[in-house]
Amino acid sequence: MNIAALVSGGVDSSVVVHNLKEMGYDPTIFYIRIGMEDEDGYIDCPSEEDIEITSYIAKKYGCKFEIVSLHEEYWENVVSYTIESVRRGLTPNPDMMCNKLIKFGSFEQKWGKYFDKIATGHYATTTEIDNTVFLSTAKDHVKDQTYFLGQINYMQVSKLMFPIGHLLKSEVRKIASEAHLPSADRKDSQGICFLGKIHYNDFIKRYLGEKEGKIVEFETGKVLGTHKGYWFHTIGQRKGLGLGEGPWFVIKKDINDNVLYVSRGYDTQSQYGNVVNLSAFQYISKDIWGDFDSLDIKFKIRHTPQFTQGKMTRVGDVFRIESEDKIQGIASGQFGVVYDNDAKLCVGSGVII
Repeated sequence: MNIAALVSGGVDSSVVVHNLKEMGYDPTIFYIRIGMEDEDGYIDCPSEEDIEITSYIAKKYGCKFEIVSLHEEYWENVVSYTIESVRRGLTPNPDMMCNKLIKFGSFEQKWGKYFDKIATGHYATTTEIDNTVFLSTAKDHVKDQTYFLGQINYMQVSKLMFPIGHLLKSEVRKIASEAHLPSADRKDSQGICFLGKIHYNDFIKRYLGEKEGKIVEFETGKVLGTHKGYWFHTIGQRKGLGLGEGPWFVIKKDINDNVLYVSRGYDTQSQYGNVVNLSAFQYISKDIWGDFDSLDIKFKIRHTPQFTQGKMTRVGDVFRIESEDKIQGIASGQFGVVYDNDAKLCVGSGVII
């Protein structure tokens, strides 16, 4: 089998190569350059250290190694989506778009099409049922990354391999250590890729600027202070408001008048909800439920180790989830990812409206 392995220099993708070799495969390693623009061109998301480690892994295991650039595709599809979503007052998820449109989109169209499988270091698995491949959850529920894969389609998932999805993070670290891989003790990367060297607010300021607006207490209408633009803030946000006597949470944004509405307290009811409406719902592999009145499901509205129990119904084209527990920070533009009731299969996703 001809396998392309996407390797970033981190411990997870390094162990992917190790495991593939142990399984008898001879993968071709690809390092994808993606980043954002500055005055002099593109800023690389990763450091040169990542490339050095990936090159070392390729030599250690005798694999072909290619460095490929998807800067322009990343800018056109992911960075622009992020900026436009923030401008509209929505909460974007660039990582999901990167998986869907770049790693398993543009890469597949340019290089992946020459391979039988694409292997990655995501904590996820696949399950075959009646000759259909489904995206399924990882052994390590704390590290499970199926939420970030919730927007991929069947052609993508059917071609993917997740060689560490059956392992706990601790087991991956142990393999890397025993194999003397240079990434064995590297910290996990955090946050949005293209912000690797740039603070989030600096990034937003660069494209959307600043505009002073009021911070208003939701319950009383009292003006508590000012902010520099609603686009710097997300629903559910607690830090960075500069208000005393808190904690304060952002619970609503008025994008026409540039007003942030906040509410105080750890358990304020106004920052919680139990109804999530999803538009443009897409099944990853196929519609496994058909027509239904009400379904017991598990779901997530953000990357978290916990699954939330809910009931899903259809209201026209909208998939409505009623959660058993009230959940904090339901924000338009986020993705809601739906799982079967056993939290084994990642079934599909939609955009929160």
